[in-house]
Amino acid sequence: MADHTEVDSVSGTATTGHAWDGIKELNTPLPRWWVITFYITIVWAIGYWIVYPAWPTITSNTTGLFGYSSRADVAVELANLEKIRGAKMAALATASLADIEKDPAMLALARAKGKTVFGDNCAACHGTGAAGAKGFPNLNDDDWLWGGSLEQIQQTLLYGVRSGHPKTREGQMLAFGKDGVLKPAEIITVANYVRELAGLPTRQGYDAKAGAKIFAENCAACHGDNAKGNPEVGAPNLTDKIWLYGSDEATLIETITNGRAGVMPAWEGRLDPTTIKAMAVYVHSLGGGK
Repeated sequence: MADHTEVDSVSGTATTGHAWDGIKELNTPLPRWWVITFYITIVWAIGYWIVYPAWPTITSNTTGLFGYSSRADVAVELANLEKIRGAKMAALATASLADIEKDPAMLALARAKGKTVFGDNCAACHGTGAAGAKGFPNLNDDDWLWGGSLEQIQQTLLYGVRSGHPKTREGQMLAFGKDGVLKPAEIITVANYVRELAGLPTRQGYDAKAGAKIFAENCAACHGDNAKGNPEVGAPNLTDKIWLYGSDEATLIETITNGRAGVMPAWEGRLDPTTIKAMAVYVHSLGGGK
């Protein structure tokens, strides 16, 4: 085979004999320090595979000679934290909700623990600041579907709303249009009546008297004759300007037509009783608790 190598006239470096479009490749070896470093990283990687968990298996992974586990480290740190909190957490577990709020030390502990648990489990729906979103209640205000006392909040956390738990809170907004209870024109009328109750503008020419009649016959049983709501069945107050799904006419028509039945998960069995108690105290302390 012919040798096509030559010495580059500009750099004085021999070529490899390879050329592309007239461009010749210089035969310039990598610096020795770079090559040595590269080999060291290969040896380091092999060593890492041996001593630390690295390779997946069919059911698990290799544990490595050191048997290291970041999850085990976290478990140890949590166990140490529980030891530090030990006596205080024991007191928190046996104290009543009222006693916790009266004791500054236990109250601070419950709020700190509750805030952490809230961030891990509740913020996905209610937001990190608990301000809520469409369909998810704002926990900072004083408007509660099922009541805002410590005991009521704890019950909601324990059993949820329409969660399937035997003790869950039940109640839903009926689908008056979908089920054929009200006609489209009646739904528009009562939607505007509800807006009027909240001090919101109504469409021109709407019949307020007819709206009041439709409301009394179909809605007052849950929301009350004065439309102030009923926490026993989760019926919201319709006279304020706090709305879970929205207060515009189109949204109200959709709500009355198709109903609403949001779900709050039950945390009993997922979180221990002391944690749920701490979370109830935290939610109550956000500013909207009664």
